[in-house]
Amino acid sequence: MKNIAPISTFGLCAVLLSGCASINDPSYGVQVTEMRADERGFVAGLGIESQDLVTIAEKMARGMLSEEAIANAEGQPNIVIEPIINETRFPIAKDIFLTRIRVALNANAKGKMNFLARDRIDVLEKERNLKLSGQVTGGEKVKGNEFKGADFILTGKFQGISGRGKAGASDYVLYTFQLLNPATSDIVWEGFHEIKKQGRDDVSYR
Repeated sequence: MKNIAPISTFGLCAVLLSGCASINDPSYGVQVTEMRADERGFVAGLGIESQDLVTIAEKMARGMLSEEAIANAEGQPNIVIEPIINETRFPIAKDIFLTRIRVALNANAKGKMNFLARDRIDVLEKERNLKLSGQVTGGEKVKGNEFKGADFILTGKFQGISGRGKAGASDYVLYTFQLLNPATSDIVWEGFHEIKKQGRDDVSYR
């Protein structure tokens, strides 16, 4: 009978290493790299990504605040930000984009403008009606028609041109924003940002 040499733990692991490496063991976890929102990571595609959002928001805020109608306005003009119109092939989180623009504007405005929460109008009307009916007390007294009107309306639109071939795909996206005077329909300010990306179209956006 042949003698069988004992296999050490190290040797056993070496023998089974190839098999172990191919097993997706949740106990080892998944490596995650934490990055800044304005960085382009190794998982990147042709769509509208976080670094694009940050760049556009900051650029639009600087351009809008340098406009004479805003910079030299008496008091704080009331601004309403309309939902983004997305005409590209990529889905976007519109609420995140609007929030990022508003935060960038507030951070740079230093009290030069005031934003109206039209996207929360249902909540505001409910609270106002409760106060008017006497069901709740406290806070400022309200009147029947007290919501402020907008001095300016900020609108945004995303448009894109896409191409696809054997080597990959190409996407050009134009981001345009307009500051409108609702009393006159004048375009008080207009700004844009454009991005073109080429590569493999293998990243899914949700």
